[in-house]
Amino acid sequence: MRLLLGSFIALVTAAAIGLGATWLTLSRGTAFGAVTIGAWTAWPKTGTSEIDPYARAAIARSGELPVGSGDGVAFLAKADDSGKALDGRCDIVLSGNTPQARFWTLMLYDPRGRLIANPIDRQGFTSQEILRRGDGSFEIVASPRARPGNWLPTGGIESYVLVLRLYDSPVGVATRAAREAPMPAIQSRACP
Repeated sequence: MRLLLGSFIALVTAAAIGLGATWLTLSRGTAFGAVTIGAWTAWPKTGTSEIDPYARAAIARSGELPVGSGDGVAFLAKADDSGKALDGRCDIVLSGNTPQARFWTLMLYDPRGRLIANPIDRQGFTSQEILRRGDGSFEIVASPRARPGNWLPTGGIESYVLVLRLYDSPVGVATRAAREAPMPAIQSRACP
């Protein structure tokens, strides 16, 4: 009886730890095969047959459709260049250039992956509509208050995620440094 009870407790404990670790991995994300450049992180193998099982399960759970490796790559930023989480009550400035790509989009999502509602119904920019400086660089201000130029309204949400999708771009699995893929700088400015 003692052996049976001990075996049952060990089995329940092992199942709880295994299921708990799997749930934690799927809900918090994994870093297998991640490419990090500054504050931006991408998982280039997500849209390929070489995807790892945890990423496959996370995509199945979210219902998200990843960018295929032949189409491009998606970079996410949850914090600025100094590591401070992106706060929709602050002014966040994205500046610089993007890596070479035929087309790109920059979108703002809440932590659950939904677009953020705002009065002007703007959740992002594309490479074709952005206002640029003479040297080709740009500056985008994500802020709860209206700004001149490239303004992305945050709606004052507590935290958000920026997603930069590069289409038809050479950036991918072999990219490992900012010199190979110049990503926009992200800086927090005025904060309450």
